[in-house]
Amino acid sequence: MAGLITAAIAISYLDRQTLPVAIAAIQKDIPVSNTQFSQLQAAFLVAYAVMYAAGGKLMDAWGTKTGFLVIMIVWSAACAGHGLATAFLGLAVCRFLLGMGEGGGFPAATKAVAEWFPAEQRSTAMGMINAGTAVGAVIAPPAIAVIIGLWGWRWVFFLTGAAGLVWSWAWWRIYSTPLRATDAGSAVRWLKLLGIRQVWGLVTAKFLSDAAWYFYLFWLPKYLYDMRGFDTKQVGTFAWIPYAASGLGSLLGGWFSSRLLRGGATVNRARKVALGLSAALMPWIFFVTQAPVEVALLLFSLAFCGQQSWSTLVMTLPTDLFPRISVGAVAGLVGFGGAMGGVVFGLVVGWLLDRGLGYEPVFAMVSLMHVTAFGIILTTIRRVEPLHV
Repeated sequence: MAGLITAAIAISYLDRQTLPVAIAAIQKDIPVSNTQFSQLQAAFLVAYAVMYAAGGKLMDAWGTKTGFLVIMIVWSAACAGHGLATAFLGLAVCRFLLGMGEGGGFPAATKAVAEWFPAEQRSTAMGMINAGTAVGAVIAPPAIAVIIGLWGWRWVFFLTGAAGLVWSWAWWRIYSTPLRATDAGSAVRWLKLLGIRQVWGLVTAKFLSDAAWYFYLFWLPKYLYDMRGFDTKQVGTFAWIPYAASGLGSLLGGWFSSRLLRGGATVNRARKVALGLSAALMPWIFFVTQAPVEVALLLFSLAFCGQQSWSTLVMTLPTDLFPRISVGAVAGLVGFGGAMGGVVFGLVVGWLLDRGLGYEPVFAMVSLMHVTAFGIILTTIRRVEPLHV
């Protein structure tokens, strides 16, 4: 089951990376400025944020099997639609619809983890699933470069959309909910969740850390194009390396936390020690603009590794804190916060770059976001243990 869900997350990250990696080819047909590029990402992330929150409630209401099927079909159709765009507005509409579909992905994955895995296995399972982000992102640069070279940028979107429809068929045939995971009781209402300190801590921490992550995810190829003089072939050759490191981080963060639990640590200690070590890797990104390109890629890799280790653990926390029937809703609110962080910071980045201020202040800001987020978690979640809500 973890492998099946990992494949879905891999497809989601492949789909969302299509535009950033193909942007140089797209700009030959459709002019896109830095500000417009940030607006395209904002269109995706606003829809993603709203559906992340709503998607969590939908997963609780529809069940994991039906809910995941619906959102995969929606986002796959939206991804394919990019290939039909002839102007900026068409790209923006498709980007918005892609975000609407993909917004339910991680709430569905989190709920499936709560259904299938006990506490001592959850962070390992979530790490494996979160590594799917790396699989999709690693595949994207070289695969997209090859497809563009053979058939042009439009086929990038047609083929990636088709991959999601194939997964939908497999999901419907294979997935089942364990009888032991049948939810009992009633879900906690959003208004009550919003009054819980731990929820706000997770949402705020995710806002900060995902502001950095979506900058890395959407702007790394463009940074290599604009500041390091890369072409599409070079991006295809080298840009996958940091994403591979992110997959390693997903697996290591989840494994390390589970290892601490098996060694006798409390859930509180296991999660927080792993989160603190993940956050400690992030400030090195400050030196990217001053480093040779080889060292810059190494620093990106270190940051990607730390980020996805961090993300694995943050998205495991709702399963540790809340009853299973409300996990989807909590995960949705946390993801909403993360996506809105990406929206706000992405627009700031586009504004700074189009005014000639360069990438230096951007990397200075992202170097501190995870450390600050960790401080917020320590303050708002004094103990990681089941809450009585």
